[in-house]
Amino acid sequence: MAKVIFSIQYEVQNDKRDDFINSLKELKSLLKADGLESYSLFEGKTKNHFQEVYQFSSKEAFDNFDDSENERIDILISKIEDLKEPNSTKYYTFYEVLL
Repeated sequence: MAKVIFSIQYEVQNDKRDDFINSLKELKSLLKADGLESYSLFEGKTKNHFQEVYQFSSKEAFDNFDDSENERIDILISKIEDLKEPNSTKYYTFYEVLL
C-alpha cells in the first residue's frame, strides 16, 4: 500500500516560540492512531518557520485519522493556532508513488 504524508507549514509569533515548542511536545505525546507511523516537527532555516509532518501507512489510515477524539488534543490545537502568525498556514498531502 502507498504511504501518505500530511504536512502543515506555518510561522510562529517570535515571542511565542517556547510556548509553541512545549505545546507541540505535549501534542506529540498524545498523538496515537492506527496507521500513524510517525509525527515530526521541523524548523526551517528562517527562525520560527515550522512544518509538522505526519506519515501514515496507507490512504485508509490517513482518511480514518481523527485528531479530535481527545479533548486535550483539541485544546492544544486551538492553543497552537493562537501562537501562529495569521494567514501563514499551508496544508499539503502527498501520496507515495510506488515504483
